Amino acid sequence: MKDQAQTNLGAIFPVIGSDQVHEARVTLQRYKAGKANLEQKVIDNEQWYKLRSWECMRKSLPEQVEPVSGWLFNAIANKHAAAMDSFPCPNILPREEGDQAEARMLTSILPVILEQNDFEAVYGGEVDDKLKSGTGIYGVFWDAGKLNGLGDVSVEQVDILSLFWEPGITDIQQSRNLFHVVLRDNDLLLEEYPQLEGKLGASSLDLGQYIYDDNVDTSQKSAVVDWYYKKRQGGRIVLHYCKFVNDEVLFATENEPEYFERGWYDHGLYPYVFDPLFRVKGTPCGFGFVDVAKNAQEYIDRGNQAILQNMLANARPRHFIRSDGSVNEAEYADLSRDFVHVDGNLGQDSIVPIQGKTLSSVYVQVVKDKIDELKETTGNRDVSTGGANNGVTAASAIAAMQEAGSKLDRDASRGSYRAFRKVCLMIIELMRQFYTLPRYFRILGENGAAEYVRYSNAALAPQSQGMALGVDLGYRVPQFDIQVSAEKQSPYSKMSQNELALQFYSAGFFDPMRAEQALACLDMMDFDRKQIVMGKIARNAQKYQAAALLGQLQTAGQTTPVREKALGEASVTKQARQRVADAGVPE
Repeated sequence: MKDQAQTNLGAIFPVIGSDQVHEARVTLQRYKAGKANLEQKVIDNEQWYKLRSWECMRKSLPEQVEPVSGWLFNAIANKHAAAMDSFPCPNILPREEGDQAEARMLTSILPVILEQNDFEAVYGGEVDDKLKSGTGIYGVFWDAGKLNGLGDVSVEQVDILSLFWEPGITDIQQSRNLFHVVLRDNDLLLEEYPQLEGKLGASSLDLGQYIYDDNVDTSQKSAVVDWYYKKRQGGRIVLHYCKFVNDEVLFATENEPEYFERGWYDHGLYPYVFDPLFRVKGTPCGFGFVDVAKNAQEYIDRGNQAILQNMLANARPRHFIRSDGSVNEAEYADLSRDFVHVDGNLGQDSIVPIQGKTLSSVYVQVVKDKIDELKETTGNRDVSTGGANNGVTAASAIAAMQEAGSKLDRDASRGSYRAFRKVCLMIIELMRQFYTLPRYFRILGENGAAEYVRYSNAALAPQSQGMALGVDLGYRVPQFDIQVSAEKQSPYSKMSQNELALQFYSAGFFDPMRAEQALACLDMMDFDRKQIVMGKIARNAQKYQAAALLGQLQTAGQTTPVREKALGEASVTKQARQRVADAGVPE
């Protein structure tokens, strides 16, 4: 009764009003102040990535040679290409045997939802942010406007400059509040929220901005704040949500009877997933390759600057001219003139060429050493990009060296997979909450054939446990684990897997008559998808033994010696099946 009274009270007297929004704005400003250094670093790193590092390094000199080399850009571009070679693909695994069919369905449907969100572009942009600023961020929301009002999941790339969290926390879910701020045109806001008439103006919140080539005018925009916060209600953590502009509340879950107790999302998590590259303490963000290599890139450009200045100084003739030499300097500097006038006698020392100083080769070597340092610190050696190293020119040897030298790329991909796993779990939770109406999906069935399936959250909703000894066992919620694999693997990975399959074929592993020996050999090996290969070999052996048994019984009229022989062969099949079961392969 008390909770119901609170619900009714919240509907009559809004819990979230101008006073609460004002307090939230104060908290937002405090969070923004704690994030100032991170924002400046992100903005500077973006300039370094765009080969505009001199805008960060430039001193007071009005004019100077400012050469730019793309070594750092090339390192990041290669890291991005390696990440796209390992584009993730989800495989849904059930935690209980009764959920196997639902897990298989989700394994087929989840990639379709990701494709509808153009996830490859989202993933590529997130990896860009991760490599440059050190942190990529996904947003996983429910968009009620999708599918003509039916609604669907939305997966987006989120700009780190638009998010604000509690300083000092490491896990974003530990922040007491989370703010997502975007600038929207005032006229569009008035169309959607007429109650804002006369209450809009220039944004009162000074957001960090990238340095754009175009002139971006924000004078007719207002900062729209999505405020997420968590409260403990009824023994559980509830996620609440409020959208406001200035001090005007546009929507608040605590003001709505439907959401007062339930909250915004049933999973109770902030709908953002952080994917840091190199982690640091005291922040959910990390640092990226620009932070690691910009010092080397700076001295490469400064070394090139000094070398080019020396080259220009020596390539352009310069002279000492006596003040009493009476030479017409304007005519002397004009190379189009055939005659130069002088007053009086022209002495040998009236005009003397300035002798340039030859630059020592050691300075050129220092620049080359800095280039090598940048390559080493970013793991972007020549062999990683397809070039030869130490005289190695054979394609197979280069491919092997590339694979051995890609440990940094594989480690970064594992971090991306951890973030992708969280994204998939959030998508499933949103499907559990909002897929109340059925919808249709085109999926790939067996042998790659297209199938059209009808799907809703009926099997994801809480399942009754039934009764036992007159006691209601309550409900259970189907839970799933996510196994991530690379959908687009590198050419070398594909080549090595194909070679391994051909070696298995040549060794007779797929001969059902040699299944026992093949399974014994595979049991001692370790490679990707080993259990699937063992399962196929065991099932093929079982089918072969069953067919041979049936044929021999029919031919021999089911005589006793043939029965004994068949039973012996069947025991071999049983042993093979037991070996596969011990390896953890499902039937």
